[in-house]
Amino acid sequence: MPVKVGIPRALLYYYYYPLWKTFFEELGAQVILSSPSTKGILTDGLKSAVDEICLPVKLAFGHVQDLIGKVDFILLPRLISIRKNEYICPKFLGLPDMVRRLAGIPPLIDVNVNRYKGNNELYQAVKEVGRLFTRNHLKIWLAYRRSLKVHRHYFRLLHLGLMPADALAVLENRVKNEPLPAPGKITVALLGHPYNIYDPFINMNIIGRLRTMGANVITAENLKQKIVRSYAARLPKKLFWTLGQHMIGAALHYLERPEINGMIHIAAFGCGPDSMTGELIERKARGAGMPFLNLTLDEHTGEAGVITRLEAFLDMVRWKMAGTVGVT
Repeated sequence: MPVKVGIPRALLYYYYYPLWKTFFEELGAQVILSSPSTKGILTDGLKSAVDEICLPVKLAFGHVQDLIGKVDFILLPRLISIRKNEYICPKFLGLPDMVRRLAGIPPLIDVNVNRYKGNNELYQAVKEVGRLFTRNHLKIWLAYRRSLKVHRHYFRLLHLGLMPADALAVLENRVKNEPLPAPGKITVALLGHPYNIYDPFINMNIIGRLRTMGANVITAENLKQKIVRSYAARLPKKLFWTLGQHMIGAALHYLERPEINGMIHIAAFGCGPDSMTGELIERKARGAGMPFLNLTLDEHTGEAGVITRLEAFLDMVRWKMAGTVGVT
């Protein structure tokens, strides 16, 4: 029987799942994903987590609980930095210690991931995880190289305009062609942390709703890193939060694109970095005359309220477009 490694469908799952899955499978393990987010999973997370942490981390608690009893290990890396001279949210750093007290939880793969000073420590982390499955260093190295190749392919699909779920379907051969969405008359830039904008339960399926309402949706992940970084560098001071810098760079780029008709920023209540980056993005959007909507999510957010605000936002976008082209 292969060793079963559980991966919570939360947080940076939307960035790194193809890489993690490939690495473990190359080492002979079986990867088990937690179930898609539901009210039950969120409720379990709310019961276990402290009140002070943000909604995405509370949801991550629920996903970890969903894996208990199904797997031999749960992957929950202690994320410190994923890019040189930058940091990830400190809640990611403390998450393994917070969930360790859950009853019946299997051993955690909570290796430190710290690229603040470069990549040397990263491969040490790779070897540490790989040794849980094999003592063959060459096999670990080849699994790592293979996982990087799949990771690059995944992001190439995102850069073509696919959303993570569509890109994963292509990677896993569940679709024959790259399923690009049908074009609409309105194009909206949707910005936020990936775990806020791509989890259809937590955000009331905002991407699907916007498309149903006739809008194209693009995100920061549809842009190449060099574009995002070049625009983020325009700020008078560098942001040291990696995900915040990614959002800011994408926002500044999309504000200059004439095909972008509106911008939506999604934040989680209680997120410290978002309180700053969201305000900065909104000021830039207002200054550029871009229709803008800020949505803040928590466990009490109601679906009806989100739909009403989306409808009003798209009405505002259409009025702006009509005024621009002189149509009454």
